[in-house]
Amino acid sequence: MIAPSGVVTLTSDFGIQDSYVGTMKGVILRIYPAAKLVDLTHQVSPQDVLEASLVLEGAYRYFPEGTVHLTVVDPGVGTSRRAILLQAGPFYFVGPDNGIFTRVLGSEPEARVFAIENPHYRLSQISDTFHGRDIFAPVAAYLAQGIDPAEFGPQITDPVLLPLPLPRRWGNQIQGEVVSIDGFGNVITNVSRRLLDDAAVAGGFRITINGKAIEQIHRSYQDADLGRILALFGSTDLLEIAVAGGRADRRLGVGKGDPFLIELKG
Repeated sequence: MIAPSGVVTLTSDFGIQDSYVGTMKGVILRIYPAAKLVDLTHQVSPQDVLEASLVLEGAYRYFPEGTVHLTVVDPGVGTSRRAILLQAGPFYFVGPDNGIFTRVLGSEPEARVFAIENPHYRLSQISDTFHGRDIFAPVAAYLAQGIDPAEFGPQITDPVLLPLPLPRRWGNQIQGEVVSIDGFGNVITNVSRRLLDDAAVAGGFRITINGKAIEQIHRSYQDADLGRILALFGSTDLLEIAVAGGRADRRLGVGKGDPFLIELKG
């Protein structure tokens, strides 16, 4: 059992124009008034489970051990999809069993996963459309107080996993994919620093994305003349395409799911 930190993060696609986020916080605080609540983001693209999985992967390790990460991007709410919690490394995760924890499970192979079935840790009435309020927020609050994960339901071995978009390599070429666009318009790909470093060790590369070529990795978003397209590795060590002082997504006309090519030299 991991000692709880009292910290609960919240991630969702709810936005902040409605009362949904505030209501979940109210439920947590009613159960555990001493909880320390942190909004990771509520601007995940609507129903984009993969994006939420990427957000979690890039952030969860930077919180105190014992933090509970509550994540609600749940297009299947009200269906037969399970509610689950994870004990993964020194952290807890709560949310729907729809693949949202795929990246965490990939990073934490010893994680334990539990189905949330014990009605004692839910609200007394369950809405068909707001499990974030009625199931996930109460479970997060009880976990943050130190309730053992096994109290919530049986351990399971078959959580839903997303088919992750992986780079493909053949010969001297790597085909990657845009997996996210951040709030600054930076184009985040599925090519890791390690993959490109290992592949390009012989003599360089050329990145081609929507007809634009880049042959250098820069250190920062301003490490180029204003308006220049550049490539760099962001804080999660994934290859990003950016524009100095601008938005790469608009400049390049690309979005999530679009392919790009890396040609290796030498």
